[in-house]
Amino acid sequence: MQSQSMPRFARMIGEAMQARGHEVVYWAPQPMVHALLASTRLAKWAGYVDQYLLFPLLVRARLLRRSHNTLYVFCDQALGPWVPLVKHLPHVVHAHDLLALRSALGQIPQNPTSRTGRVYQRYIRRGFQQGRHFICVSRRTQEDLLAHGHIRPESSHVVYNGLNHPYKRLSREQADLLLAQAGMRAGPEGMILHVGGGQWYKNTAGVIHLYAAYASRQARPLPLWMVSPQPTSPQVLAALAAVPPQGRVQFFQGISNDVMEALYSVAAAFVFPSLAEGFGWPIVEAQACGCPVLTTDDSPMNEIAGPQAHYLPLLKPGADMQAWAHHGADELQSMLDVPDAQREQETLQRMVWAAQFTNRRAIDGYWQVYEQIMAREQGAMAACP
Repeated sequence: MQSQSMPRFARMIGEAMQARGHEVVYWAPQPMVHALLASTRLAKWAGYVDQYLLFPLLVRARLLRRSHNTLYVFCDQALGPWVPLVKHLPHVVHAHDLLALRSALGQIPQNPTSRTGRVYQRYIRRGFQQGRHFICVSRRTQEDLLAHGHIRPESSHVVYNGLNHPYKRLSREQADLLLAQAGMRAGPEGMILHVGGGQWYKNTAGVIHLYAAYASRQARPLPLWMVSPQPTSPQVLAALAAVPPQGRVQFFQGISNDVMEALYSVAAAFVFPSLAEGFGWPIVEAQACGCPVLTTDDSPMNEIAGPQAHYLPLLKPGADMQAWAHHGADELQSMLDVPDAQREQETLQRMVWAAQFTNRRAIDGYWQVYEQIMAREQGAMAACP
C-alpha cells in the first residue's frame, strides 16, 4: 500500500507508547504475491490478494499466540476490512475523515465516485461498523462517523491532532534568509498565501477567483503564492485567466517545513477557504506563526481555527462564484487594513490559540482513551462467569 501518512502516524503513536514502557508491534499487509508479479499487469490484483486474503490469515495465526493484555489500534477507519478480526478483543479505531464515504454516498457533488469506488467504501464501512471504540480528529469527523458510518460505538472520543513540526514565528530577517536559500524572494509587505494539494476540497479555483476580485481593486496588489501543484483542471485555468494584469499568481511545490515556517511568518494573510477537511493542518500551522487566517465558516475549519480567524461562507455547488469571491475580497482587505498595534496583539492571540495543538497533548489524549478502553474491557472480562 502506497500510503505514507498512516505509517508515520502509526510510528508516532508506537514510539510514544514504547517510551511509556509498552511493547509495540506493527501489523500491516506485506507485498508477497505482489512482489512476484510487480512488473506484470496483474500487480494490482496481486496486491489485493496480499491485503484481503493472505493478511487476514496471518492475523488469525498471530491471534492464536496473543497476549491478553493487548490493545489493537487501527490507525485509520479506512482499515475497516480488518476490524472484524479483533472485534471481540480490546481495540480502538482512529477516524480521520469521512470524505471518501460521503462522496460514495452521493453527498458531495464536486467529487463523484465510480461504481467500484462506491462498492469499496461500503466494504470499508461494513468493517468499521463492527468497531466498538473510536478516536476522532475533530467533532465533525465524530458527527460524520455516527451519521454516515451508521455506527453505535461503546465509546467515541475527540482528540485533536498535534502539529507534525514545531512551527513558530520567525523574524523577518530569519524568514528572508530561508526563502532566499530556497530561491524565493518576498516583497516588504509579504504575500497572500495558500497551501493545498490540488484536491477538489481545497477549492483552488475559488482561492484564485477571490484573489482576482481583490487584485482588481488594487493598483499594486500583493502577489498570491500557491504552495500547490501546477494547475491542469479547466476550472483552475479559467480562474487564472480571470486574474487582472496587475495580479501575480505563483505556484510552488516541494517546500520543506522550515521554508513553510518562513512563508507563514512573512505572509500578510493565509487564505484557506476549503470545501471540506478532515482536520485542516495548515490553519494551525499558519496561526502558530502568527499569520492571519481566512477560512470557511464550516466545521472542522471553524472548529480548528477558533475565534482568531476570519471566515467566509461555505461555497456550495451552484453558488454565485463572483459574489462569493467579492465577499472574500472584502474580508481579505479588512484583514490587510488592520492597524499595526492591533495586528501585533492579534498575532500573539493566534499563536496562543495554536499552542494547544501539540503532539504531546495528542499523545496524552490517546493514552487516556487507551487506558479507559483497557480498563473497561478487562473489567467486562472479569465480570464474565
